[in-house]
Amino acid sequence: MSSFITPRRATIAVAGTALAALALAGCSGSSGGTTADGKVEISFLTTNGDDAIATGNALITAFEKANPDVAVTLNTRPGGTEGDNLVKTQLSTGEMDDVFFYNTGSLFEALNPDQTLTNLADESWASEVTDNFTTVVSTDNGTYGAPLGTSMAGGIAYNKKVFSDLGLSVPTDWSALVSAAEKIKAAGITPIEQTYGDTWTSQLFLLADFGNVLAQDANWAEDFTANEAKFADEPALAGFTHLREAFDKGLFNEDFASATAADGSAALATGKAAMYPMLSSPVLSNVTQSNPDAVSDIGFFAMPADEASDTTLTVWEPNAVYIPKTTEGAQLDAAKKFVAFVNSSEGCSIQNENFVAGGPFSISSCSVPSDAAPMVADIQSYITDGKSAPALEFLSPVKGPNLENIVIGVGSGISSAQDGASAYDEDVKKQAQQLGLAGW
Repeated sequence: MSSFITPRRATIAVAGTALAALALAGCSGSSGGTTADGKVEISFLTTNGDDAIATGNALITAFEKANPDVAVTLNTRPGGTEGDNLVKTQLSTGEMDDVFFYNTGSLFEALNPDQTLTNLADESWASEVTDNFTTVVSTDNGTYGAPLGTSMAGGIAYNKKVFSDLGLSVPTDWSALVSAAEKIKAAGITPIEQTYGDTWTSQLFLLADFGNVLAQDANWAEDFTANEAKFADEPALAGFTHLREAFDKGLFNEDFASATAADGSAALATGKAAMYPMLSSPVLSNVTQSNPDAVSDIGFFAMPADEASDTTLTVWEPNAVYIPKTTEGAQLDAAKKFVAFVNSSEGCSIQNENFVAGGPFSISSCSVPSDAAPMVADIQSYITDGKSAPALEFLSPVKGPNLENIVIGVGSGISSAQDGASAYDEDVKKQAQQLGLAGW
């Protein structure tokens, strides 16, 4: 789902523009050495969005105050494919910064971490990260990243006032969701908002269902990567099936084909719509901007599975900070201190000051502010109860470029669920073959 990468990074990595980067060091590469007054020099590479730069500068200022023997230079890189290629090039040529901010999951795995990154499994903070996060920054040989930013969830944002007024409970299985949606429709309210005007949002019905797939088949992502599991078969077919059923039952807003994510969030906030399958961070951001008084009215629940026992929240883990193997000696010691500082109480406070949490932190040393949106607590409850799982893109590098169009076809009544799932199975083949994966 390559077109889905940008929304996933919205918590911190790609927010803002590249303009502020022009005033900073625009090229990267490890600084190394010591300053004239004997300080150990290290560099930190982050993305060039305004939020990322502000957070990086604030972390550096506080870290240098606490560690006066270390000087940290902030470098920036672009996001997207250009940034991915830059990171890979710098790692392969030994020119990577001493600490760098990058993706977790499949893109992390593409860095050949056992050969290029420093194993941080024995650092004090490593035991404090969640199991889901450890999964997406680890190999069989080590744990390589520490979180920077909060997680976010894919599921259904809902208007708690609408649910309360209609006497509805949060549905825990698909049939309960359909029943609730029909009662909402009878009350003259849009049951399920869809916003195909922003095509990437169409994918949430499918992508947010992945936790449910994993609950039924723990090896599904591995088998999918090996071309041994298909979306056209259960349990993954359910995401397509539920999407088509919701369309057939007339549960969507009339303007689903043209509405945008901002439109959908506003409809949810005002009670015009009751439910919106979406990522937690974009919903929260949009509602905060357009209807700030309604933030407390928005809750969040997992995309329901056919069986309540399988209903599992799908979580997009935050990006991480890493140390390349080329960082050595005094620079390595300083880099490890900086990584630890990011997730210290002071580092967590700095993160909270520089971005709005769209979900819980993935490390126990950090907590969202007491005034965080209620939906964050809803998301945390699934994680605390062990009912969450990483999104597929963190567990498999196989992504098809046409998922948006395929699910829009299903969600618009043009294609059947089976045809849409089969089309996506065909869509992923070319990329899997380009990656040289076995079995394709």
